[in-house]
Amino acid sequence: MRLLIVEDEQRLARSLAAGLTAEGYAVDVSHDGREGLHLASEGTYDLLILDIMLPGMNGYRVCAALRAAGHELPILMLTAKDGEYDEAEGLDTGADDYLTKPFSYVVLLARVKALLRRHAAAGRSPVHRLGGLTVDTAARRVWREEEEVPLTAKEFAVLEQFVLRPGEVVSKAEILEHVWDFAYEGDPNIVEVYISTLRRKLGAALLVTVRGAGYRLEAGR
Repeated sequence: MRLLIVEDEQRLARSLAAGLTAEGYAVDVSHDGREGLHLASEGTYDLLILDIMLPGMNGYRVCAALRAAGHELPILMLTAKDGEYDEAEGLDTGADDYLTKPFSYVVLLARVKALLRRHAAAGRSPVHRLGGLTVDTAARRVWREEEEVPLTAKEFAVLEQFVLRPGEVVSKAEILEHVWDFAYEGDPNIVEVYISTLRRKLGAALLVTVRGAGYRLEAGR
């Protein structure tokens, strides 16, 4: 899943991005309200973490603009303010949840996971059964036949790209974009390493190479 953080405190933004990346999410960061609105409007994100006090455009206006344009991604608002009025204003503009600074990273992570689960449940079941493979995208657990297969956060994130698009060809570039982020400058062959690991753990025939295009999940195998 891909997350966007719009937060002008750069140290906090970096810290949140590092923690969420370690959990297996692809994370993009913006420090300006107008840029954040543009990214959230044009990009494909599963959740927005949005500060209220931002240069360019405050979080209330960013949230209201996204909702007015019909964007339904979950929004978790962050603010150094405190008080019922501020919380009510944030929720009235369309935010899904509200967290006051300073906050525990563990609490933020729990809120992020809860919002993602709620959003997934509203649209479809988080449990996907593909042949002998069962994947719970909310609990982030995988079973091959009746046996649970432990995956790292990044391994699960790669597998998830195929589970959500069964039978479709998923390119290496798409995996890099959604599992890592747009600023990734490492070796793109890292995708092949994770594909190899998933084949070893889940079955060599599960992920088929489509030469020159990418990979496809063979649900019946």
